[in-house]
Amino acid sequence: MHVLIMSFGTRGDIQPYAALAGALARAGHDVTLAVPAGFADLVPRDGPGTIRHQPAGSAMLRLVQEIMPELSGPRDALRTLGIMTSAMRELNAECWAAAQAARPDVVVYHPKCLAGPHIAEALGVPGVLSLPLPFFTPTRAHAMPFFGGASFGALGNRASYAFRRMSGAIYGGMINNFRREVGLGPVRRLADPLRNADGSPVHILYPYSRHVVPVPEDYPPSAHVTGYWFLDHNGDDDDRELPAQLVDFLAAGEPPVYVGFGSMGFGKGANERRDAVLAALRVHGLRGIVATGWGGIAPGEAGTDDVLVLEGAPHEWLFPRVAAVVHHGGAGSTAAGIRAGRPTLVVPFLGDQPFWGARVHALGIGPAPLPPRQLGTALTERLGDLVHTGSYASRANELGAAVRAENGLAAGVHALEQITGVTPADE
Repeated sequence: MHVLIMSFGTRGDIQPYAALAGALARAGHDVTLAVPAGFADLVPRDGPGTIRHQPAGSAMLRLVQEIMPELSGPRDALRTLGIMTSAMRELNAECWAAAQAARPDVVVYHPKCLAGPHIAEALGVPGVLSLPLPFFTPTRAHAMPFFGGASFGALGNRASYAFRRMSGAIYGGMINNFRREVGLGPVRRLADPLRNADGSPVHILYPYSRHVVPVPEDYPPSAHVTGYWFLDHNGDDDDRELPAQLVDFLAAGEPPVYVGFGSMGFGKGANERRDAVLAALRVHGLRGIVATGWGGIAPGEAGTDDVLVLEGAPHEWLFPRVAAVVHHGGAGSTAAGIRAGRPTLVVPFLGDQPFWGARVHALGIGPAPLPPRQLGTALTERLGDLVHTGSYASRANELGAAVRAENGLAAGVHALEQITGVTPADE
């Protein structure tokens, strides 16, 4: 089969889908991966099947990278929506161009790619939603993740998933304009994203581990919790592709603590966050790697040989080499820390990050999440809790082993073969 995979966002939003593309190619399928041009280096090249990278969303990603460091909070984020509109339309058009070139048998789409289900409908092929977060499927077991791990009781939890229709409410005009352009009729702004135009259920792939978020008993057969999709480095041979100062630092002493907030590039407070991180490491006499990311932590020399400050490094390579991790709670960062078996402290800024922070604490692999505004007053104490509580390390080691034993990519490939009814032997 030929699979069109569309995703948009930061590196953490792209890596799982690049990993799925590689697994499909190794299974003998052909793939078109529509992601921003800047992530071409993530596209696997091995396997009997072919993988074609179709750039999509590059202009929108540049805007995000330029705007994010200037944001100071949700109000600023709302003011940028108008700026992003033309770039979002361009992303939709580029995804449609990729579909026209690929003529796929199935379309796998991240929800940030708004055109995904409509492209599948226009082509007359299955559309498969995918997100490494239990965001869409209503359940009595837990509330929608954007409520930060809260529970409102069985009925309240299910009712909370009404918010999954919000993208249609916000972008309904843009979506219907796109549908007209590809020859489809309009849809209601509050249409259920888990129902196709004919009323059949939309299949959804959830690439996270059931050991991290148990599969609710009331999930329908169309909800597939596959296990994580990891894009691996090739082992120690990749050391030569990393900054020499990082490799040397790791070899020079005890495993450090990693601290980084990824794409949370809110410019205001970056210096204060840096000061809080360096002070907490110093108080506990810890070696540290501090990743500045998109500007969440101010760059510059640490003033000590015990701390290395750098922009970033691949989590899947780095996390097994550190003692503990402190991050913003993005789905990808959380998955990498869990897989590595490392105690974790989540400092959640927005979105689903409080949910992952709550899961980390509930699983017993780290302290309660620490809000960013409390870094200056509470990080030193919370970091001490993280590194000196033996149960966090032992439980993280157990959970990491369970996650590493899963094969989420194989499960994802199998699910798509079942949905389409096409296996390599049929082609």
